[in-house]
Amino acid sequence: MIDLRQLQKDVWENKVKQGFNTTDVPLEFSYTYGELAEAFEAYRKKLPDVGEELADVMIYLLGLATILNVDMEEELVKKIAKNAKREYNTIDGIVTRMKESE
Repeated sequence: MIDLRQLQKDVWENKVKQGFNTTDVPLEFSYTYGELAEAFEAYRKKLPDVGEELADVMIYLLGLATILNVDMEEELVKKIAKNAKREYNTIDGIVTRMKESE
């Protein structure tokens, strides 16, 4: 299993080492959005590097999380558990959350 906390630390260490942005939150959101757009473009054009582009998105997300002092492993585990307890129905072809289960 991959240690997401260690990956987040590795991403941060590389950002610092390379002199990349480590303080400007709006800029980091913009870079993340840009990488997501590149991933979509690779998908849309059926390019072979869509996986690499998605990896770039993840790298920027992990860096942004570090700037914001967010432990992504912890947040991801909590969110997956929360989503698993939700109930959904399809209404008029749209999957709609009906309620949070306890």
